[in-house]
Amino acid sequence: KSSNLSKHACTGIDNIAEAITLLELNNWDLVAAINGVIPQENGILQSQSEAADAAAGGSVPPPSSSSSSSSPASSSTSAFCPVNPSSRHIVERQPRMLNFRVEYRQRTIELVLEEGSTVGEIKKLLEADLGIPVSKMQLKGWKSGDVSDSTVMRSLHLPKNNSLYVLTPDIAPTASTSKNSDLQESLNQNFLLVISHREAQRDYSLNFPGSRTIQEVKRNISDLTNIPVRHQQWDGWPASASDDSMTLAASGITYPCHHLSVCRRSSPANSQEPTEECADVHMVSDSEGDDFEDASEFGVDDSEMFGMGSSTCRKSPMMPENSENEADALLHFTAEFSSRYGETHPMFFIGSLEAASQEAFYGKARDRKLLAIYLHNDDSVLSNVFCSQMMCADSIVSYLSQNFITWAWDVTKEANKARLLTMCTRHFGSVVTQTIRTYKTDQFPLLLIVMGKRTSNEVLNVIQGNTTVDELMMRLMGAMEIFTAQQQEDIKDEDEREARETVKREQDEAYRVSLEADRKKREVQEREEAEQVRVERMRKEQEDEKEAIRLSLEQALPPEPDEDSVEQISKLRIRTPSGEFLERRFLGSCKLQVLFDFVASKGYPFEEFKLLTTFPRKNITQLDSGSTLLEAKLFPQETLFLEGKE
Repeated sequence: KSSNLSKHACTGIDNIAEAITLLELNNWDLVAAINGVIPQENGILQSQSEAADAAAGGSVPPPSSSSSSSSPASSSTSAFCPVNPSSRHIVERQPRMLNFRVEYRQRTIELVLEEGSTVGEIKKLLEADLGIPVSKMQLKGWKSGDVSDSTVMRSLHLPKNNSLYVLTPDIAPTASTSKNSDLQESLNQNFLLVISHREAQRDYSLNFPGSRTIQEVKRNISDLTNIPVRHQQWDGWPASASDDSMTLAASGITYPCHHLSVCRRSSPANSQEPTEECADVHMVSDSEGDDFEDASEFGVDDSEMFGMGSSTCRKSPMMPENSENEADALLHFTAEFSSRYGETHPMFFIGSLEAASQEAFYGKARDRKLLAIYLHNDDSVLSNVFCSQMMCADSIVSYLSQNFITWAWDVTKEANKARLLTMCTRHFGSVVTQTIRTYKTDQFPLLLIVMGKRTSNEVLNVIQGNTTVDELMMRLMGAMEIFTAQQQEDIKDEDEREARETVKREQDEAYRVSLEADRKKREVQEREEAEQVRVERMRKEQEDEKEAIRLSLEQALPPEPDEDSVEQISKLRIRTPSGEFLERRFLGSCKLQVLFDFVASKGYPFEEFKLLTTFPRKNITQLDSGSTLLEAKLFPQETLFLEGKE
């Protein structure tokens, strides 16, 4: 078809999946994606406005990386394809430059190369910087997996900025590389990511090697949650994880376990202002309807693919269909009602119908209220008028807020309507359910006025959408008169019941006072026994804790070197407060902390004892624990003694 020929002429790409991948790699910048794959000889094309400006100025501005990313997608779509030279200015395409950030252990190398360079050329530059032969170098982090040295980078469709890392399995780390900060070691570690899917309220515990990129993690989550990468909204990534091409080892996440959460990002179509006009995005073709005829195979329509649309084109539903939580559904309903009709509206109860009934009917008689159930239906022509003119009228809002608990539900979707009928059957009986079923769509919205009684709940009135403000107010006031009469009877009964209960409480209080002395005696005795048990338990726990620490220190000590060891040996003799001597050999290169741990493993913890030299008297425990025995001049042999701290 002519549209397919136009697309092929632009990019040379027929596969819609490959096109979507290229858009993701370019952060959904359509112009940058197309310019990134236009054949080299075509050149970079200008939009109509740019061509006109250039013609007026008598010169053509040179292309730049920023010009392609900032060109408005709403300009003439013909700017994206080769056209007649007489109607467009074509400038010579400059070589596309790619930025590379390469990490090797504790080093980071920044490189800039032309898109026509090969992978092998990057390795040669790294060889000059790192001093590592190309034959012993593995360059990792490519989005398409491992690539050969002869691969031309243009064929990989890379974005402008890229992050890679170098592995050298045949070269051992140097002594200056610490095990905590060594990137090489981090790349070989496994990270446990605990990812919470907020909509499904489900957690995934996934293990990834440190060499895995953030982009690969997001693609795996897309397979598990059915949320495309471009629609994922994340919480929990550290600030350093600014590029999806970064490895987990370099991203700054917590090792060995890191917690994240993901949800579906709200559609841009719902967040635009209502005054915006509907805008559609088309690729150049002779037949508009055929541009993305295969997009449905991927479950993506045109407006979703390019993030376009407007709230005036597609009305957001009052309530999501098949919402698991009624409170969440009511929050969505309230937010949508406010966005449509303004902030002046009844205060809708956030919670289940059962909770609303409890709030209205089952408190003290003086605090009880009527329950107003508002049933909305977007398919009814009366809905907008009823909501904007009646439900948002100041007098109605004030009266409902003072005298009613107002609960709402949207019955536009059949699934939500069926759910409402089930709730009504459970709380009000089948008669109310059948009554709601008899109303047709054009009779909605409905306002049900429900009053709680001792044995059952009664629907006093059903107000349809074809009413006026005055009539609505009269019917609300009529329901209020019936409720007030019933409420007065309930208040009288409640007062009599409370009087009887007061007499009973006074009798119970007298009996309670007679038992108070005995109870206090028992309580004192029980407290004394409990205190003895607690003190004994604490003493035992402290002893167990000290013993556990002693054993762990003893097990962590390095083995005692042999006397005939070729390394420098320091033989230490330590006198304890009881007069006994502790003797042990240590390597001269051992840290003082090893000596402190040895003494603590013998029951003399660092917090309670200090270690002193005989002459001159010097407190060894005040020295830097990271110093060696040689540096502390405890070589080749020394006699020390332990003394308790004051």
